[in-house]
Amino acid sequence: MNTQQNNAAAPSLLQNRFLQTILLSNILLQIGIWVRNFAILLYVADRTNNDPYAISLISVAEFAPIFVFSFIGGTFADRWKPKRTMIWCDLLSAVSVFAVLLTIHFGSWQSVYLVAFISAILSQFSQPSSLRLFKYHVPEQQLQQAMAIFQSLIAIFMVLGPMLGTFVYNRLGLETSIGIMGVAFLLSAAVLFRLPKDNLEQSAQGKGQFWSEFAEGFRYVWNSRVLRMLGVVFVVAGLAVGVAQALNLFVVTERLGRDEEFLQYILMVNGGAMLIGGGLVASFAKRVPPQLLLALGMFSGAICTIIVGYSTSVPLTLAIQFVNGLMFPCIHIGISTMILQWSNTSNVGRVNGVLNPLFSGMMVISMSFAGALKASFSLVSIYFGAGLLFFLGALIMMSIMNQKAPEQLRATEPQHS
Repeated sequence: MNTQQNNAAAPSLLQNRFLQTILLSNILLQIGIWVRNFAILLYVADRTNNDPYAISLISVAEFAPIFVFSFIGGTFADRWKPKRTMIWCDLLSAVSVFAVLLTIHFGSWQSVYLVAFISAILSQFSQPSSLRLFKYHVPEQQLQQAMAIFQSLIAIFMVLGPMLGTFVYNRLGLETSIGIMGVAFLLSAAVLFRLPKDNLEQSAQGKGQFWSEFAEGFRYVWNSRVLRMLGVVFVVAGLAVGVAQALNLFVVTERLGRDEEFLQYILMVNGGAMLIGGGLVASFAKRVPPQLLLALGMFSGAICTIIVGYSTSVPLTLAIQFVNGLMFPCIHIGISTMILQWSNTSNVGRVNGVLNPLFSGMMVISMSFAGALKASFSLVSIYFGAGLLFFLGALIMMSIMNQKAPEQLRATEPQHS
C-alpha cells in the first residue's frame, strides 16, 4: 500500500506534506543557485573583459556533466532510496562548494567553473529521485497542477534571483556569494529530512543488474512513440536554448547597447511573466493535453527568439521577453507531465536519465560553438536559426497530439491508501 493520503478524495495540493517539503527545499536551492550564477557570470565578465569564449564556458561547465552523468544518475535513482539520495546529494554539493571556495581563495580564479560543474553532477542523481517521489506522492490527476506550482516557484526566482545575485556579488564579492550557495545546500538537506519515509520498492541491488537496468531505460523510451518523439524535441530544443542562452549577454551589450548588468532586468521581466504563466497553466492544466502545452510553448519560443535577436529596441525586447516568459511554463510543465504520465514509478529515473542528456548534450554542443558562431555570423541570423529549431519542435509535438497516456501504467501503480 502507498503512503499517500486518500487519492480518491484528492486533498488540496498545497496540503501535501511531500510537496510542501520539496517547495521549501527548492526555495533554498534557488537562492544559492541564483547567487552563484550571477556571481560567476559577472566575475568572469570582469576578469576576461567580456570574452565570449570564457562566458560561454560557464554554461558548458554547468551542462556538460548533465550529458555525461544523467544516464547513470537516472539508473541509480531507480535503484536507491530517493529521500536518502536527495539528502546526500545536497550535503555533498555543500561540501564541494566549500572545498572549491578554498581553491578560489588560495589558487586560480578559474576554479569558479568547478562550482557549477560539481553541482551539476550531483543534481543528476537528485533530480530523478525527486521525480520518482512526485510520481509516488502526488495523485495522478494532480500531477500537471503540481508541475505548474513547481514552475511558478522557479518563475518567482527568475524575478528575484537576478536582483539577489547582482546585489550580493556587488556588495559582498565572489567568495561570500559562493559561500551563501554552500549554506543554502546545507539548509536544503536539513529540510529534506521532513520527507515521508522511503517506502518505494527498490530495484535489485546486485552489481550485475546495473547494466541491464541501464539498457532497459533505453528500451523503455524506444518502445514508446511518445517518448521517442519527446526525445527528438529535446534535441532540437537543446540546440536552440544552448546558443540563445550562451549569447544572451551579447543581446544586451550589442543589440540593445546596455551594460552587462541590464541582463538582470530582462530576466526579471521574463521571470515575472513565467510566474503569471505558471498560475494560468495551473488553472486549466487538467483540461489540456501536455503535448498541446509543449507545442504551444515551442511555437511561442520560435517567434520570440527570432524577434529578440532582431530587436534593437529595449521596450520591444522587454515586451517579447514578457510574452516568452508567459508561455515558457507550457514547455516545462508539458515535458515534466509527459515523462511522468508515460513512465511507471520504477522507470521514471531512467526515462529522465535517457531524455535529459539529449537536451543537455545538445545544449553543451551549441554552447561550445556559440563563440565560434558569434565570430562568423550576426546575432540576428543566429537567433533566427534558433527560432526555426523551436518551430520544428512544435511540429513534432503536433504529430503525437492525439496520443493518450497508457492506461496500463496507471493500473500497475500501487493503489493509494
